[in-house]
Amino acid sequence: MSVNYAAGLSPYADKGICGLPEEFDSPEELKIKVETLAQWIKESQYMVVHSGAGISTSSGIPDFRGPKGVWTMEERGETPHFNTTFEDARPSLTHMALLQLQRTGHLKYLISQNVDGLHLRSGFPRDRLSELHGNMFVEECEKCGKQYVRDTVIGVMGLKPTGRYCDVTRSRGLRSCRGKLISTILDWEDSLPDRDLNRADEACRRADLALTLGTSLQIKPSGDLPLLTKRTGGKLVIVNLQPTKHDKHAHLRIHSYVDEVMGQLMKLLGLEVPEWAGPTLQTLNSPLPRALSQPDRN
Repeated sequence: MSVNYAAGLSPYADKGICGLPEEFDSPEELKIKVETLAQWIKESQYMVVHSGAGISTSSGIPDFRGPKGVWTMEERGETPHFNTTFEDARPSLTHMALLQLQRTGHLKYLISQNVDGLHLRSGFPRDRLSELHGNMFVEECEKCGKQYVRDTVIGVMGLKPTGRYCDVTRSRGLRSCRGKLISTILDWEDSLPDRDLNRADEACRRADLALTLGTSLQIKPSGDLPLLTKRTGGKLVIVNLQPTKHDKHAHLRIHSYVDEVMGQLMKLLGLEVPEWAGPTLQTLNSPLPRALSQPDRN
């Protein structure tokens, strides 16, 4: 399926500010800033990362408001061109670095605005991830809430039925749930999923460090979640080439490609970025809990 999933959404006029100029830190500035970030991560007890479309551009999936973003080009009357599909896209260095940060205990929770499925396909655990706008590879039972992760895109959007039914066995094995499976991809008028939003809200309030990667933070309520960490006394770090809505609230702003930042960061932390060995298809045998378990703060 084409990575221009936005073409399948309902028309919507208020898409935010597109095509803002990009800013790059000098190599010296970048080095100092990433060193500061690395130190903050070492000191952090509960770091939350917020990921946006900018972490997937190196995977061949375009962003929306960047110089060559889908909506920026549409405003110019140009037609976006794509050289990959969702199924063929590979997790970027940033996706794999986040997986390693989670495995080593540095990253406690990940909040994503992306629908490309690359976090799950990288192997990132679903119970430490909120996908606020859905996932092209995930369908959910509207009755019991079980999610099914597929190896191809679901093919429908806007929380519409996929034509399949839930096979969860109920009542001592006597019958299956048989609830309708629906797409998890939101359309403009759809509310964010309560379960993922509540878990994201809880993680942000608990966090002492919020790191945003490749997002302009323009879409509510997703873009306002990092402010919850600052309001409870935590630090806010923004990594983005374009200005963001909350730059004035950041303790540290880094202007560089996210892959460059994460590559330098991992070296400073003494961590290797794992190689991607192919899609990880996670099977969720029960609905995702509505609340987070008590975190390991070690």
